[in-house]
Amino acid sequence: MTESSEIRAASLGEIALVFLKLGTIAFGGPAAHLAMMEEEFVRRRKWITQAEFLDRMAAANLIPGPNSTEVAIFIGHLKRGWRGLIVAGASFIIPAALIVSAIAWAYVRFGSLPRAQGMLYGIKPVVVAIIIQALGKLSQSGVRTPLLAVIAALAAALSLAGVSPVLVLAIAGTLSAAAWGMRNRLLGTAFTGMPQLLAGIVAVGATAATWPIGLGRLFLSFLKIGSVVFGSGYVLLAFLQSEFVERLHWLTDQQLLDSVAVGQFTPGPLSATATFIGYIVAGWKGAVVATVGIFLPGFVLVALSGPVIPWLRRSPVFAAALDGVVAGSLALMAVVTWQLGRASLVDWPTLAMCGVGLIALLRFKVNSAWLIGAAALVGWFL
Repeated sequence: MTESSEIRAASLGEIALVFLKLGTIAFGGPAAHLAMMEEEFVRRRKWITQAEFLDRMAAANLIPGPNSTEVAIFIGHLKRGWRGLIVAGASFIIPAALIVSAIAWAYVRFGSLPRAQGMLYGIKPVVVAIIIQALGKLSQSGVRTPLLAVIAALAAALSLAGVSPVLVLAIAGTLSAAAWGMRNRLLGTAFTGMPQLLAGIVAVGATAATWPIGLGRLFLSFLKIGSVVFGSGYVLLAFLQSEFVERLHWLTDQQLLDSVAVGQFTPGPLSATATFIGYIVAGWKGAVVATVGIFLPGFVLVALSGPVIPWLRRSPVFAAALDGVVAGSLALMAVVTWQLGRASLVDWPTLAMCGVGLIALLRFKVNSAWLIGAAALVGWFL
C-alpha cells in the first residue's frame, strides 16, 4: 500500500480538538512544536505524509511570522481548505492567548510574574528528547542523499556562525537547485515570492507611527511586526524593543523582558508575547487586538502560498531548491536543539529525564503530551 493511500480524512471538529490540545501542551518553542506536530499528524493520525509535512515546514521558514503556527495553518489548509486554515491556526493560538492573558491580569494586579522554574526544569529535558526523536524521523526523508547531507551540514555551520536563518535557507535552496542544474545542464530559475503583498502589509503597518494612541495603533504596530519578523524569539525581542519601548514608550525595559519571559514559559507560540503586551497597554481589548495583529499576516501568507507548493514540486528545479530548503530547515532545527540541550541538560537529573524521555518515545511510543505532564510534575517536586 502506498503512503498516499493511507492518508486519513479529518473533520473540522477533529482539527479543532487536536490543535487545542497541542496549543495547551506545546512547550519548548517552534522546534518542539514541530516535533509534536510530526508525531501527531504524520505518525499517529496519518493526516499528511512526511513529505507534505517537510514541504510545509520549509515554506513556513521562508515567510515571515511564527513558524510552528504557520505549519499548523498549512496543515489545516491541506485538510479542509480555508475553513481548516482558520480553525487550525485559531485553535493552536487560543490556548496560549488565554493562558497569557490570565498571567497578564495577575501581573498587572500584583506586579510580578508567577514562579514556573520548577516545572520548566522538568519539561525542558523532555522537550529536547521529543525534538531529537522527531529530527531522526524527519531526517530520513529530508536528508536522503549525500548532497542534501552536505547542504544540511553547511547550513548548521552557517547558523552556528551567526548567519541569518533566512539567508541560511536561501543558500541551501540555491545550492541544491544549482547542483540539479549542473547535473541537467540547465540553469535554475530563482524563486519568485510575493513582494507586492509584503510591501502592502509593511506599508500599512508603517503608518502605525502616525496614528494616535489607541487600539488601532496597537493593531497596526503588531501587524507590522508580524509581517516582517523572521527567525527566533530574540529577533522578535528586537522589534518589540524598538516599537514599544523606544518609539511609543508604552513599555519599560523590565515590562518587555517580563513579557518575553511569559512567552517562553507558557505553551504555544512565542508570539503570544503580543497578547501580554496588549493586555498591559489596553486591557482585554488590547490583548485581543495585539494577538490578531501579530498572527494575521501568517494566515494571509499561508493562504496565498499554500496552493503554490504542489506546483513548485512539479517543477524539477523548484523541487530541487525546496529539497535544499528542507535540509536547511532540519539543520536549523538541529542547531536549536543543541542550544536548548546546553541550556536544559545541566545536571544528572535533567540528563536522566532526557534519557528516560527518549526511551519512552522510541521504545514504548508514549504520547508526548503524557511525557510533558509527567515531566512538569517531576520538575515541580525536584
